[in-house]
Amino acid sequence: MSRTRVDHILASILAQPHPDPRWTLPDALCAACAADLPVSGVALALMTEQGHVGLVAATDTRATTMEDLQFSLGEGPCIDASVRGRPVIQPELRSSGPIRWPAFGPAAVEAGIEAIFAFPLQVGAIRLGVLDLYRDTSGTLTPEALTEALAYADAAVRVLLHLQDEMPLDGGLHPDLGRAPSRPEVHQATGMIAVQSGVRLADALLLLRARAYSSGTSVTQVARAVVARTLRFDPDIAHDG
Repeated sequence: MSRTRVDHILASILAQPHPDPRWTLPDALCAACAADLPVSGVALALMTEQGHVGLVAATDTRATTMEDLQFSLGEGPCIDASVRGRPVIQPELRSSGPIRWPAFGPAAVEAGIEAIFAFPLQVGAIRLGVLDLYRDTSGTLTPEALTEALAYADAAVRVLLHLQDEMPLDGGLHPDLGRAPSRPEVHQATGMIAVQSGVRLADALLLLRARAYSSGTSVTQVARAVVARTLRFDPDIAHDG
């Protein structure tokens, strides 16, 4: 990837002031990416080997929905791109998405998303996140647009590293990254389900997602019910659910 182009992207977003004090570098990068490429919206999410950490920035409601669906359902282009360490190009989500992602595909199309292009953000083998681009019409990216998207992915890596470098070693995430929802209820509920059902944490999260999907509610809503002790995952119930 041309370092000159990545440097130009970074210089451009740094030079653009914004009246909203909550506006961040990730916000600026996503907005610039959406403006420079033939896409409808862009989202930037943190991802680690343990899974989806949270949304950092999104250009619009559909981009936010795209990330929330992938977290809630545990599948989608963002997750595949992070796990495999290479871009996932899905230009015809309506036709092939439901086959590849049985839960996410139909839900994303219903939300008005027709194509997704997910680019992993990583340094060597270390996973940082994913830059997700979507279109509300089907169609792939031209080679030139794909090259530009890869440049924005490289720029996103440098933005994430730059922000985190400003923090002390034990200071946690930078505020512009830490605002990504940590979903504490989900983590707490996962632990409670693991104890109630006698399963591993990974399997407890699957049970939580399955209950949310089958009941047509969000993972966070189900998690809150578990934490409030109005919903239990006893072994026999969990097995049936």
